[in-house]
Amino acid sequence: MIAKTIRTCFPIAVAAVADKAEEINKLNVFPVPDGDTGTNMSLTLQSVVKELAALSVDADMDGIAAAITHGSLMGARGNSGVITSQILRGVAEGLREAGEPISSADIASAFRRAVKVAFQAVRKPIEGTILTVLRDVSTKADECEKRRMSVEETLDALVVEAYQSVARTPDLLPVLKENGVVDSGAFGFAIFLENFVAAALGRTSKVENFSATFEADTNSAKAGALDRVKIEANDDWEGSEFRYCNEFLFKAEKPFDEDEALKFLGSMGDCELLVGAYPDYKVHVHSNTPNLVLEHMLQFGQVYEVFIHNMDLEVAERTAKIHADQEASTEPAKPLGFVAVAAGSGEAEILESLGVDVVVSGGQTMNPSTADLLEAVSRVNAESVIILPNNGNIRMAAEAAASACEDKHVYVVPTKTVPQAFSALFAVMPDMPVEDLVEAMTEAKASVRDGEVTRAVRDSQASDGTPIHDGDVMGIICDSIDIVGSDVHQVTLDCINRMMDEEEGDALTILAGQDMSDEDFEKLIEAIEEAQPDLEIDAHRGEQPLYPVIFSIE
Repeated sequence: MIAKTIRTCFPIAVAAVADKAEEINKLNVFPVPDGDTGTNMSLTLQSVVKELAALSVDADMDGIAAAITHGSLMGARGNSGVITSQILRGVAEGLREAGEPISSADIASAFRRAVKVAFQAVRKPIEGTILTVLRDVSTKADECEKRRMSVEETLDALVVEAYQSVARTPDLLPVLKENGVVDSGAFGFAIFLENFVAAALGRTSKVENFSATFEADTNSAKAGALDRVKIEANDDWEGSEFRYCNEFLFKAEKPFDEDEALKFLGSMGDCELLVGAYPDYKVHVHSNTPNLVLEHMLQFGQVYEVFIHNMDLEVAERTAKIHADQEASTEPAKPLGFVAVAAGSGEAEILESLGVDVVVSGGQTMNPSTADLLEAVSRVNAESVIILPNNGNIRMAAEAAASACEDKHVYVVPTKTVPQAFSALFAVMPDMPVEDLVEAMTEAKASVRDGEVTRAVRDSQASDGTPIHDGDVMGIICDSIDIVGSDVHQVTLDCINRMMDEEEGDALTILAGQDMSDEDFEKLIEAIEEAQPDLEIDAHRGEQPLYPVIFSIE
C-alpha cells in the first residue's frame, strides 16, 4: 500500500513543482541569485518519476526506494537538486521499514533518516535553507509521534510546519531578508510536500486554512509564507567569488578516499557536494576552474553528463526577467486573457502556444482550489478572463472563482479535458464580443469526442459490466469506461477503432503521458496509422501523470 501510494502521488507532486518552477526561480538569491532552483528541483524530481514508471506494477517498497535513490541521484541538477536527492533517499530508506498501514511513528522515522542523510551530504549546512525546513518538519513529526496523532493529522501538521518554517527563513539568512524573499529551495520542498500529502489523503484540492503561529493577521501558513515574498531584481549583486557551477556524474573504477575528494572540491570553490555510493556518485561544486575539477576526478574513474553553468550570465538573465515582469505589470490591460488547468508540462506548453496566459497545475487527482484559480486570474493583465477548467471536478471551483472576482469580468468555458480546450481555443476570434466568444468556444468543445487510457487502482466494472481488477488498463470514452485490457497500446487502439466505427472523424489529437516513452509512443502512432489510414494524426507529448494516453477525435 505504501509503495502504491508513492507511485501514485509522486508524479502529482512533481507536476505541482514543475508548474511553480519559474516562481521558485525568481526567489533564488542564495547561494547565487542565478534563478535556477525551481528548474533544477523539477528536473531532479522528474528523473525519479521516469525511474518509478519503469518498475513493474507489483514493485515493493524496496524497489520503490531503490528507484527513488537512483533516479534522484542520476537526475540531480544543481545544489538544490543534489540536496533534494538526498532528502528523497533518506525518506525512501526510512519507509523501507514502515509497517502496513503506515503510522505516525513510521513517518517520523523516515524524516529522521532524511535529516541524517541530507545533513551528511553538506559539509557546511546553512540555516535558513531547505535543510532547516527539513529539520523543522522532522522535529514536528517526532512531536506527532509522541502525541500518537493519526496519519492524516500528522501529514497535515507537517505541511503546516513546512510553510511556517519557509516563512522563517528570512530571519535566519540575511541575504533573503535583504532581497525580500523566502528560501527558494525550501519553498519548492514545501510545495512538493503539500501536493504529495493532498494526493496521498485522497483530497481533490490542496490543504487549505492552515492555522499559523507566526503571522497574527493570517489564517494560512502558506499565505503567511507567501506574504514574506516581494521579489526584487538584484542589480547590485557584487558577484560570487566563483563563476562556474560544475556538476557531473562520476563512476569510480577503483576505490578512492571520498573525504579527501570532498576536501579537494572544497579547495576548488564552494557549495561542494559528493553524494552517492561506490561506484556511482554525483559531484557538484562552484569553481573558477572546472577543468581542474574534472581532471582530478578522472584519476579515479569516468565522468559523464557534465554540466558547466556560467552563474554570472544566469544572474543577469534572472535580473532581466524580473525587470521584464515589472515592466509588463505597468502595461495597460488587454481586452481578453485566458487561464487553463493542465496536469502535464507538455499540455501546458501547447495551451500557452494557443494563447493561454496562465496555466494552473491540476487534474483528475489534484484539483486546484477556488483560491488557486483566483490567484491565476489575478496574474492575467486583462479586463476579461476566460477559465478553461479541463476537468469536470474543477468546474465548480472555476465558477466560484468567476463569481468571487471583483476587479475583472471572468467567464468559464466548461471544458472537461485538455483536448476540448485545444478546440475551444481554436475557435477564438479576437474581435468577437466576450459573451459571443464564450458561446462559440463552448460549441467548439462540444464537437470533441475524447478518450483516456489509464490503469485501475481498485476493483470495479466497465459500462457493460465487464469486471475491472486493480492494475487493469481502462479505456475511457466520453467519461464511460468502455474498454478493459492489459496493454496500453491495444486498449488505445480499441478505443479509437470503436469511436471511428460509431462516427467517423477526420482528425486525431493524441498526447503521451509521462509514463510512456518516446519509442512506445512512436510505435503506438504507427499502429494507429495502420488501423486508421484516413485519420489525420496530431501527436504531442503531454507529460500528464497517471494517464499514458489522452486523445480526441473531431
